[in-house]
Amino acid sequence: MSGTTSQPPLPPWGNALAGATGAVLANAIVYPLDIVKTRLQVQVKRKHTDREPLTTHDAHYTSSLDAIKKIFEDEGIAGLYSGINGSLIGVTSTNFAYFYWYSVVRSLYLSSQALPRPPGTAMELSLGAVAGAVAQICTIPVSVITTRQQTQPKGDKKGLLDTGREVLHSDDGWTGLWRGLKASLVLVINPAITYGAYQRLRELLFPGKANLRPWESFFLGAISKALATIATQPLIVAKVGLQSRPPPARQGKPFKNFIEVMSYIIEHEGPLALFKGLAPQVTKGILVQGLLMMTKERMEIVFIILFAYLRRIRDSKLQLMANAAAVRAKKVMPIVAK
Repeated sequence: MSGTTSQPPLPPWGNALAGATGAVLANAIVYPLDIVKTRLQVQVKRKHTDREPLTTHDAHYTSSLDAIKKIFEDEGIAGLYSGINGSLIGVTSTNFAYFYWYSVVRSLYLSSQALPRPPGTAMELSLGAVAGAVAQICTIPVSVITTRQQTQPKGDKKGLLDTGREVLHSDDGWTGLWRGLKASLVLVINPAITYGAYQRLRELLFPGKANLRPWESFFLGAISKALATIATQPLIVAKVGLQSRPPPARQGKPFKNFIEVMSYIIEHEGPLALFKGLAPQVTKGILVQGLLMMTKERMEIVFIILFAYLRRIRDSKLQLMANAAAVRAKKVMPIVAK
């Protein structure tokens, strides 16, 4: 929201609620892409010399469309929405935590300044990184459970709670709920790359232009998000590998860290496999980013109007209570005087 708006700003939880609402709507719309990119990222090509399958699914997907087709044929439409409940819970909690803590740390930063002024680009990115790190620490267990659900074979589907118990009963114990935390914390650089690339491309492609048209903003946002995703895709793939069930070829032995996941993938498929699932990952990122921000801005307006309406109702009730108390006081005063 602009600093010149006459509307009162939203409290941190109001911003968090608006962001979480936008994120849920955006991710629900593109959820099949999330399933496809996860399945592509955990599969490992099998060699003739391998005795055990290297992935939890017998089917091998050659592309995003091939994955959608095979998942639909094998599991029906429900297969494209496997684990959606846990995913949306994770999206809600992650985005609520991110926008809440971002509002809090930004407010603390502004209040600490002798002369309050908007933070610069570097500080803005730092505040976002802090908020992202706190959000990841608080919400990564849901992400771990959702990834497990998305990669479960057809005959071994489990609900959110049962999958959580499976993680707890694994060799990692309760710490298994935080698998991939290091990779997740490193991945908070993704938004920083997105923002930096956006600003740089804007200077190169639209120099001196103060206000961009909607399609220009979307175009720059799409390219910058794509660049950020390409730069961090190996970490994204490693994170999914850490959080999913170990491949049968490892005989139930989980990966210890994201370096081990990368080494395993390179050994069996080559270095380019670190970028598998890139197409649906980029497509999902672009769509979610656009839908999220578009929805969030409108939800902020809705919540500002709603909060203003609730404040008027509260003030009206308080005024009525004050008037009623004043009337009762006037009736009692003569009696007390006597």
